[in-house]
Amino acid sequence: MNMARVNYAYKPEDETKAAKAMGYEMPISFKHAVEICREIRGKKVADARRFLEEVVEMKRPVPFRKHKKKVAHKKGLEKWYAGRYPQKAAKHVLKVLRNLEANAEYKGLDVENLIIVHAQAQKGRVIQRYMPRAFGRATPRFQQLTTVELVAEVR
Repeated sequence: MNMARVNYAYKPEDETKAAKAMGYEMPISFKHAVEICREIRGKKVADARRFLEEVVEMKRPVPFRKHKKKVAHKKGLEKWYAGRYPQKAAKHVLKVLRNLEANAEYKGLDVENLIIVHAQAQKGRVIQRYMPRAFGRATPRFQQLTTVELVAEVR
């Protein structure tokens, strides 16, 4: 019986040639995580790490393709116009990516030839808080947590 909190949405064909990592219920924006995961999917692990480090340094924007309403144009995007620099989400996804590299090294896989075949963001729990206001009212301050899962395989 699997005792994991959340199962992976992707099952590799050969578990011995794949490395997995998950960031469980991180306090980041779900929409930012979706756009980052879409961008790093299909890249080599080293390229994805370099991309995320450049996003944190605000040198390279993440193209926002799905959640693009009222998103400003950014230069440096290829074949797209809307983009942002989601630094907080990029830092958390970078931690998961480093964990993926460490898991691959522990398994004895060739880290240089690892390709991210699965990168997905899922909505986690909602932490519900309320801010008291005047005249007995309250304003909700809800926080959506996000789970990010990465799977890389040797190709």
